[in-house]
Amino acid sequence: MSGTRAAVLGAGSWGTTFAKVLADAGCAVTLHARRPELAAAITETGENPDYLPGVRLPGALSATTDAGVALDGADVVVLAVPSQSLRANLGEWAPLLPPDATLLSLMKGIELGSTKRMSEVIGEVTGAGPERVAALSGPNLAREIAEEQPAATVIACPDDDRATALQAACHTPYFRPYTNRDLVGCELGGAVKNVIALACGITEGMGFGDNTRASLITRGLAETARLGLALGAELTTFAGLAGLGDLVATCSSPLSRNRTFGEKLGRGLSLEEVQATTRQTAEGVKSCRPVLDLARAHGVEMPLTEAVVRVCHEGVPAAQMVKEIMSREAKPE
Repeated sequence: MSGTRAAVLGAGSWGTTFAKVLADAGCAVTLHARRPELAAAITETGENPDYLPGVRLPGALSATTDAGVALDGADVVVLAVPSQSLRANLGEWAPLLPPDATLLSLMKGIELGSTKRMSEVIGEVTGAGPERVAALSGPNLAREIAEEQPAATVIACPDDDRATALQAACHTPYFRPYTNRDLVGCELGGAVKNVIALACGITEGMGFGDNTRASLITRGLAETARLGLALGAELTTFAGLAGLGDLVATCSSPLSRNRTFGEKLGRGLSLEEVQATTRQTAEGVKSCRPVLDLARAHGVEMPLTEAVVRVCHEGVPAAQMVKEIMSREAKPE
């Protein structure tokens, strides 16, 4: 889909990887990085040394620290910053957004305090109508896609024409996007799977194996779908790439930040100690609380999410969490 201009705001591993995908699909892409030294490195060396060392970036991709330059004339604006910093960043960028650009969220989180999904925050801060806002979600571990390993994803947007245009803008021989109208389901799947991945990591760190992980993935999917249905999502979404697909990848892969973070908690490190070891954002750590708030507001039971909140934010030891989950009242599946 040559001729499409894309701005990617956020030069972390997933933002940079998706900028590469867009450029490989024929778009002219400008990547916005906060730090001048990172923007310079990307421009001069064709590599993001901090987040994707060793991956060659295409020539059609340039980097800048000037959001105005990145957004100038963009048809597609991709938002790839940590969920909890979206509102503040968007407040700064909103006046610079081209009036009819499609706004695509790569973020998988729920906002603290407001319990809003990312598309809701985008609409609220920018005033963009719902037809202009889309989300991308699926089993998309950045490093594997940057290395052009085959992967599929879902683009969720209530406007079919925009969804199809986005699909064309990021379709490459190694990256296959599907469209879906269920924005609520796709965003929830993406946010909750990070929480379940923390639980999987915690049990992994405690030395438990595949049965434990498979049980957590399956019960995690059940509680994600329960919340989704309460919020008006389609049940089939949770059986697809943005539901089960993303959940399996994030809960199983050592490349998953949330799983890796959970593993360190499971080995007995404190939240602060784990946070000190990484520069990457494990979205589930902050999103688990708003997800639980959302569930309680809608009367939905989410025992795994609750357990993760207790370990991450209430100082409950991981071993105690597992004991509590296993001793819950027995009932039909």
